[in-house]
Amino acid sequence: MTVTYKDWHEMLSFALLAYRTSIRTSTGATPYSLVYGMEAVLPIEVEIPFMRVLAESELEEAEWAKQRYEQLNLIDEKRLTALCHGQCYQQKMVRAFNARVRHREFNPGDLVLRKRTM
Repeated sequence: MTVTYKDWHEMLSFALLAYRTSIRTSTGATPYSLVYGMEAVLPIEVEIPFMRVLAESELEEAEWAKQRYEQLNLIDEKRLTALCHGQCYQQKMVRAFNARVRHREFNPGDLVLRKRTM
């Protein structure tokens, strides 16, 4: 991605765009869609018109505003869905972690290794 370590700041905006428009496993949605209520229009979609861009460009301003208002009304539903997805993902991770944990019982008088913290 970068030729030298000195030009990393020039590529930072591209990395952020990729991060914000990628679906997160934990939420099942992109960070962009959870904030703005719709998916981002990528620069390549503007250069090579996709169906979504073509459909929005042919709408009248009033119709576009109406559709945008409906999308914004659905943002709470998207956020709740992402929250539920996140909770399910968290439970799945807890089960995976707990499957590897060995249960041990200690009795009074057993020798154990104790780590001291300062």
